[in-house]
Amino acid sequence: MGFIQKVFAALLSEKQMEAMRTDSEDWMVQCPCGGEISIWELGGIRYKAKSIGKRSLIRCQKCGKRTWHRYYRKSEGQPST
Repeated sequence: MGFIQKVFAALLSEKQMEAMRTDSEDWMVQCPCGGEISIWELGGIRYKAKSIGKRSLIRCQKCGKRTWHRYYRKSEGQPST
């Protein structure tokens, strides 16, 4: 669990934290190389978010390069390019 996740875990009930974890696990970040990981696995939180197409500059765990990763909801399918 990342630092931010620990802070929220200390402040919220178990039920609220579980809802936050479930929602955050549904949000993925995808590298142009095809590597992807959930926001939760990265140590982040994305709860009740709506925007799609957001991008973050992070290091890919698959290719090791720092690239702009695109956000998408796993439950809504992969983003189009």
